[in-house]
Amino acid sequence: MKKAILIIQCPDQKGIVAEVSRFLFTYQGNILEVDQHVDEEMGRFFMRASWELDSFALREDEISPRFQEEVAGRFGMEFSLHFNFPKPKMAIFVSKLSHCLFDILGRHHSGQLEVDIPLVISNHEDLRDVVLAFGIPFHHIPVTAQNKGEAENLQLELLEKHQVDFVVLARYMQILSRRFIQSFPNRIINIHHSFLPAFVGARPYHAAYERGVKIIGATAHYVTEELDAGPIIEQEVARVRHHNTVSELVQIGQDVEKVTLSKAIKYHLDRKVLPFRNKTIIFY
Repeated sequence: MKKAILIIQCPDQKGIVAEVSRFLFTYQGNILEVDQHVDEEMGRFFMRASWELDSFALREDEISPRFQEEVAGRFGMEFSLHFNFPKPKMAIFVSKLSHCLFDILGRHHSGQLEVDIPLVISNHEDLRDVVLAFGIPFHHIPVTAQNKGEAENLQLELLEKHQVDFVVLARYMQILSRRFIQSFPNRIINIHHSFLPAFVGARPYHAAYERGVKIIGATAHYVTEELDAGPIIEQEVARVRHHNTVSELVQIGQDVEKVTLSKAIKYHLDRKVLPFRNKTIIFY
């Protein structure tokens, strides 16, 4: 089914839902989903609406200008229009850890993620065979302190060549430059453990074990120039007990990480995430 998705934000005021519904009804739109939220502190209205296109009376290229003229202009709306076709293109960046990569590729192979994956980029060779087994091209681009700029140039060239829409960092253990991040605003999704800022460094699970934590979590977020501080898309937690070993904490944590990341990807693909300032509105 071909469908359109309209994402709206504007100052809160009377009549918004009625006018959006009237617009879709006028042009014979069969509404599939409508969700809205009002941030009372900011006086801001947010809305997501999707509808079938087969019977819609406007061509795809006519919808935005007509909506601007008939509805958006009157309410001071900012809006974006999306379609569920063609499939968006997602690049995966990975280092050595495989749990998130396996989960994404498995869900993609089974049809759970409606997306094309034209390439996987890694700064190590370790996961080449895994990626090739799923029939996806693998590109090894080593990254060092000395060649980081050159490596990112190669990465960006590949992303442009394959017309990639967004990037997923599936435990990619490199910090992206400002230039790279600005090339994909709110289109780079990262996953990390939710021990931050308590247990930083390369061995967070070991430090958490020493501290005796009772909850392990993971956070998926959009990447911004401030490290690990971008708008949060999804978070999950799992409870642990005193008898769990370090290796068990790692396993539990990695299970949470991969599920959290895949949920965030799904929300992004379904256009259910609306970044606003440094947080997100999630239309479940």
